[in-house]
Amino acid sequence: MQTTYSQRLKLMHALSMAASLRDDETPITNLDEFDALNAADYLSCYVTFKAIQAAERSPLEERSDNFDMLSVYQAFALLSYAFFTTPLAREDIQPEFSTAQITIAKTLFAGLPDAELIEIIEAGFNKFKLIADAQTEHWQEFRENLDKVVVAFVIAGTDDESPHGVEEILPIYGQLLSQLCEAFESA
Repeated sequence: MQTTYSQRLKLMHALSMAASLRDDETPITNLDEFDALNAADYLSCYVTFKAIQAAERSPLEERSDNFDMLSVYQAFALLSYAFFTTPLAREDIQPEFSTAQITIAKTLFAGLPDAELIEIIEAGFNKFKLIADAQTEHWQEFRENLDKVVVAFVIAGTDDESPHGVEEILPIYGQLLSQLCEAFESA
């Protein structure tokens, strides 16, 4: 039986959630309880959290010292969401960017006041559009690399014959986030 892309996303969602459970919690094993777009939301946040850790960044400090960097994290998560959801079009599932960007911001920056969340969402979306629409070689290469990492991540997590494991892929997200942060720090 052929596994659909949406099934792979749901499986990655379940596996990522299971990896973060406490010992006394029971993982959800019925993939029918997962939604592909919710999985894309979750996975976008998950890889962004892992990227922030791998890049050894501190959003808490940056909130005070360099608030605009939080919108770079938001843009990174939105770009990841875009690449997680693009293949869903083959299954007639359309991404919901307006909902996703709010979900992503509330997840990445839980506890921040609404005014700050709105600022992060707006600035993050502007950066997302800038990167998505840019025709310069640097941004085209960045988009291609992030797309490849998303694909590798999904394959690593859902294909027993994958040449790489998820733990090998996650540090690459950190490298890409570092590149993105550097680009906006120097801008």
